[in-house]
Formats: sequence, C-alpha cells, structure tokens
Amino acid sequence: MQKKFTDPIALLMQEHDETLHQLQKLSKASKGLFEKGYSAEHVRQVMASLKFISEEVHHHNHTEEQALFPILERYIEGPTRIMRNDHKELYKNYAKLRKAVTKVIAQKGDSEAVKALAAIGKNVVQIFVNHIHKENYILFPLVQEFLSRHELREVARKMV
Repeated sequence: MQKKFTDPIALLMQEHDETLHQLQKLSKASKGLFEKGYSAEHVRQVMASLKFISEEVHHHNHTEEQALFPILERYIEGPTRIMRNDHKELYKNYAKLRKAVTKVIAQKGDSEAVKALAAIGKNVVQIFVNHIHKENYILFPLVQEFLSRHELREVARKMV
C-alpha cells in the first residue's frame, strides 16, 4: 500500500501561517511593552514566542535547509543562499531577543530595558514577516516551477 503524497510546499506554507500567528502575538506584546512599560503578561507572551521560535521555527528552517534547498539547488542557488542568510539573521535577532527578555525579567523596573525589548521584538517580527513573504511569493513558486512531482516526493520523504 503506497503512502499518500503530501505536498511539502503546502506543509511549509501551513507552518508559515502558524508562525505568522505567533508573530502577531509577539508584535502585540512588543507594542504593549513599548506603550505601557513592563507587564508580566507581555513578557510571558514574548517568552512563549521565543519558545515557539526555538522549537517550531528552528525545526522548520532546518527542514528547508536539509530537505528542500539541496534539491532546488540542482537548478538555481541564489534564492536558497538568500534564505540561508535570512535564517542566520533570524537566529542572531532571536539571540538578542532572548538576552533582552532575560534583562527585563532581572530588572522589571528598568524602562530602558523594557523599551529595548520592545524594539528588538518589533525588529524580529519585521525580519520574520519579510522572510516568510520572500519564501511564499518568490522561493516556493520557483520550487513549483523547477521541481518535478518526483523531486517534490523526494523533498517530502526527507522532511519526515
């Protein structure tokens, strides 16, 4: 009995939708911290977003880099190089966000630390949204143009 084929691009786009939902929460928390100052609720949301990034987004990016990019690079390399660089930039900013939230937790009353956290959170959201847009509207259409159904199955097998 043959296993049903799952479109790997549809799965990656679904994961992007989940990430965008989490980014909306991070954006709201960052805006709240900026406008109102320290709030345990907003800090908890930033921490939940960090957890999502470290678990779900890390897995998603690793999957793209290990399963999808090598197969697409048989035909074209520029877009995957840009996406890999974006992933590195995302992790640098993730690390900044982690440090900022740690500082805010240690110094709840420090308005400068809270404002820095809010700014970094806003920046992380912007970088992620731009990256997802590039993948959804540039990279994935290229994948669908260049890769055969057989190659998409190969990507799907590597994603498991």
